[in-house]
Amino acid sequence: MGQSLQKLAPGSETNRVKLMGEIASKYYDEHFSETGKDETTIDFYRAICEVVEDINGSLGNTQFKVPKTETLEQAFNKHHKGKGKSLTKEEFQNILHDVIMETGFTGIGAKDIILYIFGVPVTTLLIKKGVLPKAIPDALFIPLVTSATVFFLAKFNKI
Repeated sequence: MGQSLQKLAPGSETNRVKLMGEIASKYYDEHFSETGKDETTIDFYRAICEVVEDINGSLGNTQFKVPKTETLEQAFNKHHKGKGKSLTKEEFQNILHDVIMETGFTGIGAKDIILYIFGVPVTTLLIKKGVLPKAIPDALFIPLVTSATVFFLAKFNKI
């Protein structure tokens, strides 16, 4: 339940930006640190997708969209100055920043929570009505299932 307070805490945005920078640096070192290696668009796109996937896993509920090829090419051409040279770490981070800001965020996390909070109680109510309609009163059953759903969402860090 304290996750909401952590999101509102001062400095949490700075920590997220720092974490994203560390992840970008790690993937830069893995994919582009070799000088003289000629990067192809496929290699670059794969590295960006891996960075986005890793950032999504690290940040939890926040989900970034995987960029379109055109967006990625525009950001690459904007920031990569030396066409024959290897990509620098600053260029990689600037490209990643532009791509994430251009593609935006998905609302999948919020949709899942709404689906679970309303969908699970309604589904269990329908099942209860079909199997044992008089076993537990609806006035007790619905809040019980809703509370259990919220508890499990909190337990699995979804809310």
